[in-house]
Amino acid sequence: MGWASFIGIAMLAGAFAVFVESANADHSWGGYHWARTTSSFTLKLGDNVNSSWDAYLAEASTDWNPSEVLDTTIVAGGTNATRGKNTPKNCLPTNGRVEVCNAKYGANGWLGIASIWISGTHITQGTVKLNDTYFNTTKYNTPAWKGLVACQEVAHTFGLDHQDEIFNNYNLGTCMDYTNAPAGGWVGGFDYGPTNRYPNAHDFEELAIIYGHTDGSTTVAQSVATNGADADSTDPKTWGRETHHSADGRSSVFEQDLGNGNKVIRHVFWAEPRGHKD
Repeated sequence: MGWASFIGIAMLAGAFAVFVESANADHSWGGYHWARTTSSFTLKLGDNVNSSWDAYLAEASTDWNPSEVLDTTIVAGGTNATRGKNTPKNCLPTNGRVEVCNAKYGANGWLGIASIWISGTHITQGTVKLNDTYFNTTKYNTPAWKGLVACQEVAHTFGLDHQDEIFNNYNLGTCMDYTNAPAGGWVGGFDYGPTNRYPNAHDFEELAIIYGHTDGSTTVAQSVATNGADADSTDPKTWGRETHHSADGRSSVFEQDLGNGNKVIRHVFWAEPRGHKD
């Protein structure tokens, strides 16, 4: 065998090893999942968004529905169900479903927040907040940015985590990958590759793993709106302790302990670096 052939085979073997490692990567969010008694289930997404977001909520719902273990369906939002206190900006949760909201939440640094209420490891309710203070700016008011953030935040309420948390590397072709260029292609002299606007095959593989068992009860059902625990707060000081952040500080997870095994977990997509250092 010639030296060039040996090098070529070695490079192919290395590339295959990297592919296998990536394909076997785990991006479950803490093992959190909806309890259900059947092998597949339908999760309701409450539509509390305005016309500027309707298409992106519909896109996220449609793009996650090829999953073999879950479907999503968009229903009327529940933000007017609590004596006028529940507005899209407050975005209070509803038992057994996910409420998706948009509003001008202020220049507080974040693009989107996915919050889940858990009992043990079972998700009981969730919310998604999309911050129009940033999405009304030239940088973020694009189909690619809106599509990525809506896709990612909705998926967090399923129990999915990120595949990658580095913004300035090659895109993995999934909305569960952070990026500076969600549309992909050449930006600032760097080729970001494919768009990160949609899920990819590994996301569906991970969902199949997360929901590869059934439970003795279900947390998936429509009930009444609840007042949650600081559900309407946009102030990080009320979110409990930070349990994780990416190396550049643009992704954070906060945990608020409600007692008796109940918690609120928040995944925060920051618009700007926060100066964290690992």
